Amino acid sequence: MKKLLVNKFEKGEINQLPIAEFKGKIIVVLSADETERAVDYLLSQPILGVDTETRPSFKKGSVHAVSLLQVATHDICFLFRLNFTGMTPALIRFLEDTTVKKIGLSWHDDIISLKRRADFVPGYFIDLQDMVGKIGVEDKSLQKLYAIFFHQKIQKRQQLSNWERDVLDDRQKVYAATDAWACIMLYEELMRLEETKDYKIEIIEHGIQKDIPQTRERRES
Repeated sequence: MKKLLVNKFEKGEINQLPIAEFKGKIIVVLSADETERAVDYLLSQPILGVDTETRPSFKKGSVHAVSLLQVATHDICFLFRLNFTGMTPALIRFLEDTTVKKIGLSWHDDIISLKRRADFVPGYFIDLQDMVGKIGVEDKSLQKLYAIFFHQKIQKRQQLSNWERDVLDDRQKVYAATDAWACIMLYEELMRLEETKDYKIEIIEHGIQKDIPQTRERRES
């Protein structure tokens, strides 16, 4: 049986889904020396998920510098607290690396934010938003994409929390790690479906599901 996808997921239905969260090890990086060791390890891995967090501003015209860079493998996630470490040479080396595949979502925006801290030439990054449209998926947020492909919910309650606080709490750590790890999960599922063509897509318009299953081969013919 082919995997059923929809072009967009109704937001009201997401709350009914089971929770997905990162269950691996989380390491918080607070010093420049630690960034060197962490980057050495990460660049020895075959694939990485990446994301950033920034302290929200509730005052018009006020923008904070990006606070956190999270980088995950399948089972470990490093949280680089940029407001403590700054953009070290090791982190620049990581961001400019062209050998290891790094998967993000709306990563173009993250690069702009990171460049406000230090200039660099972006290396090998893949943005999921550039991929999902090719199979007919219109939603672009991480939460909705995870619901479409895995029928699970990624919690977003910590998104507007203070990412510059002295000590991140456990909920913030898991939230940040989950967002980076989920990028790997989505990329690998997209690649599997691309290879097997083992899916069909149904079109949702204005809350109404139209029974229009179609394979990629039909759309591209």
